[in-house]
Amino acid sequence: MTIKFPKITIYDRYIFRQVTMATLVAVLLFTIVWIAPEILLNIIKAALAGNYGFKTAILLLFYELPKILDKAFPVGLLLGTLFTFDKLSKDSEMTIFRAVGMAFQRIVIPIVFLSIFFSYFCFLLRDSGIPFAENKLRAIRGQVATAQYIYTQKDETGHPLAAVIVSKAVGKELNNVLVLDFANHVYQDVHQLSNIYSAKTGTVEDDKWVLEDITNYNISNDGIYFDIDHIDKMSILNGVDAKNAYTLMKYSTVKERDISTKDLKSYIKLLKKENLSEEYNYMLNKYIQRYMHPFVCVLLAILGCLLGFSKPREQRLIGFTVGIGFVFVYYITLPFFDMLAEKEILSPYITATFPTIAFLAAIYILYKIKDL
Repeated sequence: MTIKFPKITIYDRYIFRQVTMATLVAVLLFTIVWIAPEILLNIIKAALAGNYGFKTAILLLFYELPKILDKAFPVGLLLGTLFTFDKLSKDSEMTIFRAVGMAFQRIVIPIVFLSIFFSYFCFLLRDSGIPFAENKLRAIRGQVATAQYIYTQKDETGHPLAAVIVSKAVGKELNNVLVLDFANHVYQDVHQLSNIYSAKTGTVEDDKWVLEDITNYNISNDGIYFDIDHIDKMSILNGVDAKNAYTLMKYSTVKERDISTKDLKSYIKLLKKENLSEEYNYMLNKYIQRYMHPFVCVLLAILGCLLGFSKPREQRLIGFTVGIGFVFVYYITLPFFDMLAEKEILSPYITATFPTIAFLAAIYILYKIKDL
């Protein structure tokens, strides 16, 4: 069985070229509008104040681009296809294409191929482009990531063995660490403590956490400490627990967009293992969105084609208004769906795919209304 691809015609090259140019212009305008009001102004102010040199200021602008382009490409595809097909309709070129027997499905083939290319680029941005750029931005600005975290070590039955409270962590350096060592006895659902360790400093190593300058409070069965002694150094959270605790602490203050797809997948598995349901559902929702968002690029391109189909005297403003409305609703409702997933109101598989399903429904309705 051989698969026959549609033959590339003059029409395909013409439409591909027209939509590509219109899309790139729309992306450029969107980027300028997005970057000019705040980002550019802040960088110029910092440069004039002597905080950055000219080269550093240019690098800052460059590393801000991936975040902007992630939103600019879907919008650019919608506006590019809408503008091109609206122009073709107004110039009666679309009427000629239809008159020679070209169905709508055949007309949009070059658009689909173009949107798939942009979709792949959007996925690469979220997969590695944005995380790489964010790391570079933090390095240029001299920002040091700090974290505060509480990790509970449990046995196979879910009984807590120890709770590690980190007041401040800079990389793998720990400060003011409190370790609550639980006893085996449980009184009225309250876990009895056997020791409390208060360490001034600590270090995260590959297979353990090492604390230094520790004060140990020995706790009696009545919940009162009866002895205090000093320990120079001790190890906690050995092996897998040490690695898991560090990973959870490191990503606790990091936004999802700053994590590569591979690391995000591993992080989600760890959240599920540690039974951190809210964070797990939120991150799973964002992970699925990474695959749905590029597909939305394709749908917006097709939507732009449908909105661009118009009668010669039909107002152009209508299609553009509807198109911008779709994009606005899409981006403004994403945080709402994130919250629904995080609070376990809806499954992440529903919250992440609902916008895509909504666009498919909109395309179907417009297709029927346009009677194509």
